[in-house]
Amino acid sequence: MAKNRRIPFGYQMINGEITTHPREVYAVSKIFAEYLKGRSMLDISKDLQAEGIPYHPCEDSTWNKNMIKRILENEKYLGTEVFPQIISPDIFHRANNKKLKKATNICIVPDELKEIRNMTICAECRKRLFRNQNGTWTCKSYHCGAFEFKATDQMILSAVLNMLNSAIANPSLLDVESEMSVYTPDGEILKQNNEISRLMESPDIEYDRVKSAILQLAQMKYNCCTYNDIPQKTELLKKQLSDKKQQNTIDIEILKKCAEYITVSHNATIGLELINGVKLNNITERSKEIGSYDDTCD
Repeated sequence: MAKNRRIPFGYQMINGEITTHPREVYAVSKIFAEYLKGRSMLDISKDLQAEGIPYHPCEDSTWNKNMIKRILENEKYLGTEVFPQIISPDIFHRANNKKLKKATNICIVPDELKEIRNMTICAECRKRLFRNQNGTWTCKSYHCGAFEFKATDQMILSAVLNMLNSAIANPSLLDVESEMSVYTPDGEILKQNNEISRLMESPDIEYDRVKSAILQLAQMKYNCCTYNDIPQKTELLKKQLSDKKQQNTIDIEILKKCAEYITVSHNATIGLELINGVKLNNITERSKEIGSYDDTCD
Protein backbone atom coordinates (compact mmCIF):
# COMPACT_ATOMS: atom_id res chain seq x y z
CA MET A 1 0.00 0.00 0.00
CA ALA A 2 1.34 3.45 -0.92
CA LYS A 3 2.35 5.70 1.97
CA ASN A 4 0.99 9.22 2.38
CA ARG A 5 3.49 11.94 1.57
CA ARG A 6 4.58 14.17 4.43
CA ILE A 7 5.45 16.95 1.99
CA PRO A 8 2.87 17.67 -0.76
CA PHE A 9 3.70 16.53 -4.26
CA GLY A 10 5.63 19.27 -6.05
CA TYR A 11 7.80 20.18 -3.06
CA GLN A 12 10.94 18.89 -1.38
CA MET A 13 12.95 19.64 1.75
CA ILE A 14 16.47 21.01 1.25
CA ASN A 15 18.58 22.15 4.19
CA GLY A 16 15.48 22.32 6.39
CA GLU A 17 13.59 24.54 3.93
CA ILE A 18 10.68 23.55 1.70
CA THR A 19 11.32 24.36 -1.93
CA THR A 20 9.89 23.23 -5.28
CA HIS A 21 10.80 19.93 -6.93
CA PRO A 22 11.39 20.72 -10.66
CA ARG A 23 10.14 17.43 -12.09
CA GLU A 24 7.12 17.33 -9.80
CA VAL A 25 6.30 20.97 -10.57
CA TYR A 26 6.16 19.94 -14.22
CA ALA A 27 3.73 17.15 -13.31
CA VAL A 28 1.52 19.47 -11.21
CA SER A 29 1.35 22.02 -14.03
CA LYS A 30 0.52 19.26 -16.50
CA ILE A 31 -2.27 17.91 -14.28
CA PHE A 32 -4.02 21.29 -14.11
CA ALA A 33 -3.49 22.01 -17.82
CA GLU A 34 -4.72 18.61 -19.01
CA TYR A 35 -7.73 18.67 -16.69
CA LEU A 36 -8.77 22.08 -18.02
CA LYS A 37 -8.48 20.64 -21.55
CA GLY A 38 -11.11 18.06 -20.62
CA ARG A 39 -8.94 15.03 -19.87
CA SER A 40 -10.23 12.71 -17.16
CA MET A 41 -8.34 12.17 -13.92
CA LEU A 42 -7.84 8.53 -14.85
CA ASP A 43 -6.32 9.39 -18.23
CA ILE A 44 -4.01 11.97 -16.66
CA SER A 45 -2.84 9.41 -14.09
CA LYS A 46 -2.05 6.97 -16.90
CA ASP A 47 0.00 9.63 -18.70
CA LEU A 48 2.10 10.36 -15.61
CA GLN A 49 2.59 6.66 -15.01
CA ALA A 50 3.79 6.23 -18.59
CA GLU A 51 6.23 9.14 -18.18
CA GLY A 52 7.76 7.42 -15.18
CA ILE A 53 7.18 10.27 -12.73
CA PRO A 54 6.80 8.70 -9.24
CA TYR A 55 4.22 10.07 -6.82
CA HIS A 56 6.48 9.16 -3.91
CA PRO A 57 10.10 10.27 -4.44
CA CYS A 58 11.66 7.33 -2.56
CA GLU A 59 9.58 4.42 -3.85
CA ASP A 60 7.80 3.12 -6.91
CA SER A 61 4.08 3.87 -6.82
CA THR A 62 1.22 3.62 -9.24
CA TRP A 63 -0.66 6.78 -10.10
CA ASN A 64 -4.43 6.77 -9.70
CA LYS A 65 -7.24 9.28 -10.07
CA ASN A 66 -7.44 9.89 -6.31
CA MET A 67 -3.88 11.24 -6.37
CA ILE A 68 -4.84 13.56 -9.24
CA LYS A 69 -7.90 14.72 -7.28
CA ARG A 70 -5.81 15.54 -4.19
CA ILE A 71 -3.40 17.59 -6.28
CA LEU A 72 -6.21 19.54 -7.97
CA GLU A 73 -7.71 20.37 -4.55
CA ASN A 74 -4.47 21.29 -2.75
CA GLU A 75 -4.54 25.03 -2.01
CA LYS A 76 -0.87 24.99 -1.02
CA TYR A 77 -0.04 25.29 -4.73
CA LEU A 78 -1.38 28.87 -4.52
CA GLY A 79 1.54 29.72 -2.23
CA THR A 80 1.81 30.19 1.54
CA GLU A 81 4.47 31.38 3.96
CA VAL A 82 5.93 27.89 3.85
CA PHE A 83 5.09 26.58 0.37
CA PRO A 84 6.18 28.46 -2.78
CA GLN A 85 3.47 29.13 -5.38
CA ILE A 86 3.23 26.62 -8.25
CA ILE A 87 -0.24 27.31 -9.71
CA SER A 88 -1.84 30.68 -10.37
CA PRO A 89 -5.15 31.46 -8.61
CA ASP A 90 -6.92 31.71 -11.98
CA ILE A 91 -5.88 28.22 -13.11
CA PHE A 92 -6.52 26.72 -9.67
CA HIS A 93 -10.04 28.13 -9.38
CA ARG A 94 -10.98 27.31 -12.98
CA ALA A 95 -9.91 23.70 -12.51
CA ASN A 96 -11.79 23.32 -9.22
CA ASN A 97 -14.91 25.03 -10.55
CA LYS A 98 -14.82 22.61 -13.48
CA LYS A 99 -14.48 19.67 -11.10
CA LEU A 100 -17.33 20.91 -8.92
CA LYS A 101 -19.59 21.45 -11.94
CA LYS A 102 -18.77 18.00 -13.26
CA ALA A 103 -19.56 16.42 -9.89
CA THR A 104 -22.95 18.13 -9.63
CA ASN A 105 -23.84 17.22 -13.22
CA ILE A 106 -23.33 13.47 -12.83
CA CYS A 107 -26.24 11.80 -14.55
CA ILE A 108 -28.53 9.92 -12.21
CA VAL A 109 -29.59 6.82 -14.13
CA PRO A 110 -33.37 6.23 -14.02
CA ASP A 111 -34.49 2.82 -12.75
CA GLU A 112 -35.70 1.74 -16.19
CA LEU A 113 -32.31 2.58 -17.70
CA LYS A 114 -30.52 0.58 -15.03
CA GLU A 115 -32.47 -2.51 -16.08
CA ILE A 116 -32.03 -1.78 -19.77
CA ARG A 117 -28.30 -1.26 -19.30
CA ASN A 118 -28.03 -4.81 -17.95
CA MET A 119 -29.64 -6.14 -21.14
CA THR A 120 -27.92 -3.97 -23.75
CA ILE A 121 -24.99 -5.35 -25.72
CA CYS A 122 -23.00 -4.51 -28.84
CA ALA A 123 -24.52 -6.22 -31.88
CA GLU A 124 -21.06 -6.94 -33.30
CA CYS A 125 -18.92 -8.22 -30.40
CA ARG A 126 -21.77 -9.15 -28.01
CA LYS A 127 -20.09 -7.32 -25.11
CA ARG A 128 -22.05 -5.14 -22.71
CA LEU A 129 -22.24 -1.51 -23.82
CA PHE A 130 -20.87 1.44 -21.86
CA ARG A 131 -23.18 4.34 -21.03
CA ASN A 132 -21.51 7.74 -20.80
CA GLN A 133 -22.64 10.37 -18.30
CA ASN A 134 -24.10 12.44 -21.14
CA GLY A 135 -26.54 9.65 -21.99
CA THR A 136 -24.76 8.27 -25.06
CA TRP A 137 -23.88 4.60 -25.45
CA THR A 138 -20.81 3.07 -27.03
CA CYS A 139 -18.73 -0.11 -27.19
CA LYS A 140 -15.41 -0.16 -25.38
CA SER A 141 -14.36 -3.65 -26.38
CA TYR A 142 -10.73 -3.73 -27.49
CA HIS A 143 -11.56 -5.81 -30.56
CA CYS A 144 -14.62 -3.78 -31.52
CA GLY A 145 -14.12 -0.08 -30.77
CA ALA A 146 -16.27 2.96 -30.18
CA PHE A 147 -19.42 3.60 -32.19
CA GLU A 148 -19.07 5.88 -35.20
CA PHE A 149 -22.75 6.81 -34.98
CA LYS A 150 -24.11 7.92 -31.63
CA ALA A 151 -26.77 6.00 -29.71
CA THR A 152 -28.59 7.92 -26.97
CA ASP A 153 -30.87 7.02 -24.07
CA GLN A 154 -33.87 8.40 -25.96
CA MET A 155 -33.02 6.42 -29.08
CA ILE A 156 -32.79 3.14 -27.17
CA LEU A 157 -35.87 3.73 -25.03
CA SER A 158 -37.95 4.78 -28.04
CA ALA A 159 -36.71 1.90 -30.18
CA VAL A 160 -37.42 -0.71 -27.49
CA LEU A 161 -40.88 0.73 -26.87
CA ASN A 162 -41.58 0.73 -30.60
CA MET A 163 -40.51 -2.90 -30.99
CA LEU A 164 -42.58 -4.06 -28.02
CA ASN A 165 -45.63 -2.22 -29.40
CA SER A 166 -45.01 -3.76 -32.83
CA ALA A 167 -44.99 -7.23 -31.26
CA ILE A 168 -48.19 -6.46 -29.34
CA ALA A 169 -49.93 -5.22 -32.50
CA ASN A 170 -48.54 -7.98 -34.76
CA PRO A 171 -48.23 -11.33 -32.93
CA SER A 172 -47.09 -12.92 -36.20
CA LEU A 173 -43.73 -11.19 -35.65
CA LEU A 174 -43.17 -13.65 -32.83
CA ASP A 175 -43.58 -16.77 -34.97
CA VAL A 176 -40.61 -18.93 -35.82
CA GLU A 177 -40.56 -22.20 -37.74
CA SER A 178 -39.36 -24.84 -35.34
CA GLU A 179 -40.36 -28.37 -34.31
CA MET A 180 -40.48 -29.30 -30.65
CA SER A 181 -38.68 -32.60 -31.16
CA VAL A 182 -36.55 -33.79 -34.07
CA TYR A 183 -35.30 -37.34 -34.63
CA THR A 184 -32.28 -37.64 -36.92
CA PRO A 185 -30.97 -41.22 -37.07
CA ASP A 186 -27.35 -41.85 -37.95
CA GLY A 187 -25.48 -44.74 -39.57
CA GLU A 188 -24.88 -46.51 -36.26
CA ILE A 189 -28.62 -46.92 -35.76
CA LEU A 190 -28.94 -48.57 -39.17
CA LYS A 191 -26.14 -50.98 -38.23
CA GLN A 192 -27.84 -51.80 -34.94
CA ASN A 193 -31.14 -52.46 -36.71
CA ASN A 194 -29.37 -54.83 -39.06
CA GLU A 195 -27.71 -56.58 -36.10
CA ILE A 196 -31.06 -57.10 -34.39
CA SER A 197 -32.54 -58.48 -37.63
CA ARG A 198 -29.62 -60.90 -37.93
CA LEU A 199 -30.06 -62.08 -34.34
CA MET A 200 -33.81 -62.57 -34.85
CA GLU A 201 -33.28 -64.64 -38.01
CA SER A 202 -30.95 -67.05 -36.26
CA PRO A 203 -32.38 -70.59 -35.82
CA ASP A 204 -31.37 -70.48 -32.16
CA ILE A 205 -32.44 -67.06 -30.91
CA GLU A 206 -30.44 -65.80 -27.94
CA TYR A 207 -33.19 -63.87 -26.23
CA ASP A 208 -30.99 -62.13 -23.67
CA ARG A 209 -28.67 -60.96 -26.42
CA VAL A 210 -31.58 -59.72 -28.53
CA LYS A 211 -33.07 -57.94 -25.53
CA SER A 212 -29.74 -56.21 -24.84
CA ALA A 213 -29.43 -55.17 -28.50
CA ILE A 214 -32.97 -53.75 -28.53
CA LEU A 215 -32.34 -51.75 -25.36
CA GLN A 216 -29.09 -50.44 -26.82
CA LEU A 217 -30.96 -49.40 -30.00
CA ALA A 218 -33.54 -47.56 -27.91
CA GLN A 219 -30.77 -45.63 -26.16
CA MET A 220 -29.12 -44.80 -29.49
CA LYS A 221 -32.42 -43.51 -30.92
CA TYR A 222 -33.01 -41.42 -27.81
CA ASN A 223 -29.57 -39.86 -28.19
CA CYS A 224 -30.47 -38.86 -31.76
CA CYS A 225 -33.56 -36.97 -30.58
CA THR A 226 -33.21 -33.27 -29.94
CA TYR A 227 -35.66 -31.32 -27.82
CA ASN A 228 -36.46 -27.75 -28.78
CA ASP A 229 -38.30 -25.44 -26.38
CA ILE A 230 -38.71 -22.64 -28.93
CA PRO A 231 -42.38 -23.47 -29.66
CA GLN A 232 -43.14 -23.32 -25.93
CA LYS A 233 -41.27 -20.01 -25.56
CA THR A 234 -43.19 -18.61 -28.55
CA GLU A 235 -46.49 -19.50 -26.91
CA LEU A 236 -45.29 -17.96 -23.67
CA LEU A 237 -44.39 -14.75 -25.52
CA LYS A 238 -47.80 -14.54 -27.15
CA LYS A 239 -49.47 -15.16 -23.81
CA GLN A 240 -47.44 -12.38 -22.18
CA LEU A 241 -48.39 -9.87 -24.86
CA SER A 242 -51.87 -11.06 -25.87
CA ASP A 243 -53.86 -8.87 -23.50
CA LYS A 244 -51.53 -5.89 -23.60
CA LYS A 245 -52.51 -2.56 -25.10
CA GLN A 246 -50.11 -0.24 -26.89
CA GLN A 247 -47.64 1.06 -24.32
CA ASN A 248 -46.72 4.70 -23.70
CA THR A 249 -43.76 3.74 -21.52
CA ILE A 250 -41.70 0.58 -21.30
CA ASP A 251 -43.01 -2.04 -18.90
CA ILE A 252 -39.66 -3.29 -17.58
CA GLU A 253 -41.09 -6.51 -16.15
CA ILE A 254 -42.69 -7.41 -19.47
CA LEU A 255 -39.47 -6.55 -21.28
CA LYS A 256 -37.43 -8.83 -18.99
CA LYS A 257 -39.89 -11.70 -19.49
CA CYS A 258 -39.93 -11.35 -23.28
CA ALA A 259 -36.40 -10.38 -24.28
CA GLU A 260 -32.90 -11.75 -23.74
CA TYR A 261 -30.92 -8.81 -25.12
CA ILE A 262 -31.16 -5.33 -26.56
CA THR A 263 -28.54 -4.91 -29.27
CA VAL A 264 -27.05 -1.72 -30.69
CA SER A 265 -24.89 -1.86 -33.81
CA HIS A 266 -22.15 0.47 -35.00
CA ASN A 267 -24.47 1.77 -37.71
CA ALA A 268 -27.09 2.75 -35.10
CA THR A 269 -29.51 -0.15 -35.64
CA ILE A 270 -31.19 -1.11 -32.38
CA GLY A 271 -32.52 -4.65 -32.03
CA LEU A 272 -34.49 -6.76 -29.59
CA GLU A 273 -33.63 -10.46 -29.24
CA LEU A 274 -36.64 -12.29 -27.80
CA ILE A 275 -36.51 -15.40 -25.63
CA ASN A 276 -37.52 -17.63 -28.57
CA GLY A 277 -34.69 -16.40 -30.78
CA VAL A 278 -36.74 -13.95 -32.86
CA LYS A 279 -34.85 -10.75 -33.62
CA LEU A 280 -36.66 -7.47 -34.14
CA ASN A 281 -34.85 -4.45 -35.53
CA ASN A 282 -35.69 -0.78 -35.23
CA ILE A 283 -34.08 1.14 -38.10
CA THR A 284 -32.55 4.40 -36.88
CA GLU A 285 -31.40 7.49 -38.68
CA ARG A 286 -27.61 7.53 -38.53
CA SER A 287 -25.94 10.60 -37.11
CA LYS A 288 -22.39 11.10 -35.87
CA GLU A 289 -23.36 14.08 -33.76
CA ILE A 290 -26.58 13.06 -32.03
CA GLY A 291 -28.68 9.97 -32.45
CA SER A 292 -32.19 10.10 -33.81
CA TYR A 293 -34.72 7.47 -34.73
CA ASP A 294 -37.77 6.64 -36.75
CA ASP A 295 -40.63 4.26 -36.04
CA THR A 296 -40.02 1.45 -38.51
CA CYS A 297 -39.74 -2.06 -37.17
CA ASP A 298 -39.09 -5.31 -39.02
